[in-house]
Amino acid sequence: MALPIIVGMLSQNVLNLVDTAFVGALGDNALAGVGLGGFLNFLTSALVLGISAGVQAMASRRVGEGRRDQAAVALNGGLLIVLGFAVPWSALLHWLAPNLFGLVTHDAAVLEQGVPYLRARLVAMVAMGANFAFRGFWNGTDRSSLYMRTLVTMHVTNIVLDWALIYGHLGAPAMGAEGAGIASAIATFVGTAQYFYLGAKTARGEGFLRGLPDRQSLATIARLSIPASLQQLFFAGGMTAFMALVGSVGTQELAASKVMLDLLLVAILPSLGFGLAAASLVGQALGRGEVDDARRWAWEVVRLAMVVSGAIGLPALFFPQLLLGLFLHNPATLALAVTPMRIVGGTLALDAVGLVLMNAMLGAGDNRRVLVLSLGLQWGLFLPLVWFIGPHLGLGLTAIWIAQVGYRGLQSVAFGRAWASGAWAHAQV
Repeated sequence: MALPIIVGMLSQNVLNLVDTAFVGALGDNALAGVGLGGFLNFLTSALVLGISAGVQAMASRRVGEGRRDQAAVALNGGLLIVLGFAVPWSALLHWLAPNLFGLVTHDAAVLEQGVPYLRARLVAMVAMGANFAFRGFWNGTDRSSLYMRTLVTMHVTNIVLDWALIYGHLGAPAMGAEGAGIASAIATFVGTAQYFYLGAKTARGEGFLRGLPDRQSLATIARLSIPASLQQLFFAGGMTAFMALVGSVGTQELAASKVMLDLLLVAILPSLGFGLAAASLVGQALGRGEVDDARRWAWEVVRLAMVVSGAIGLPALFFPQLLLGLFLHNPATLALAVTPMRIVGGTLALDAVGLVLMNAMLGAGDNRRVLVLSLGLQWGLFLPLVWFIGPHLGLGLTAIWIAQVGYRGLQSVAFGRAWASGAWAHAQV
């Protein structure tokens, strides 16, 4: 179950690295602008991305209950919620984009690169939300290969358009960082179109687009999705605040952190993929009434994810210059990132525990507990510590990333204790 999810997500994050490599050749200002723009896009879109958790929890539970003919009701409701919210929200944010960017940086050169990129990405918010709703449905009904197939299509499209629009190939104008944003937006809509085609082809018997969901179904989807959306919102806000704090230390530190975060997002993909598989397995086991089976699934997935993630971290631990040198062309910026990259690579296995168990709890429908744990650790501990270490004491980038790794490790311990308590088994879906 996890392998197609991992491959599909790998294509998505490799695309981010390709974007970074393309834009990195334009200099640190472009790299910093795209980095902040990407996090602002994630932040402002977070309220629609949580729909995936609600759709997946509800669809997997219906499969486990033997009511597969109703599994797509969750998808229909998720798409309806995304359409009603994302269209007006993205239009407002498009207008406010310069003000939003001004909250995280006052560097005129970074603003010049970042604002057009953000505006282009915001156009595709409704498509992004729809894609996440489909992702939850495919994963919840054991069809993650459809998710993988569509992501590959999206990201091949994006890579070609990046090459054309950033540098002006195939007769297109050379648009720089803005071209990267337009390429991502077009590719996202391409993915949405393919998802609808696959839904019509494979899920009509499960109720896909066969009438609107009733009020109770919409309320259930909203109840499951809102905590996940808030968790995504505060996580994205925290990452944006983290980038802003690093940016206040220096532009080189910001550019280095942008690259390291992109590499980290690729490195944790197996853990995220295993976590999404665990969410479906847990939800289906609970639908059958087998709580002990659900509990065992999560721990088995954790063990596998730790082995795989530990192996993936080895190149970053032993060859950080080789990885970072693909994206950072300023020797001083590269030197700043080497030690933090080693630290990240050496702790990936521990990070896997929290990522898998967090998603397992979402699959069980215990979304509120996930929100409380994530929000408390990130905003109550991590960000104040980064401010104190970075802008206040001026201890540098390595100290900031030690704090980041420590926070992720503590999060793994917290989710491990929460899963061991068994309280998640009482969530109603």
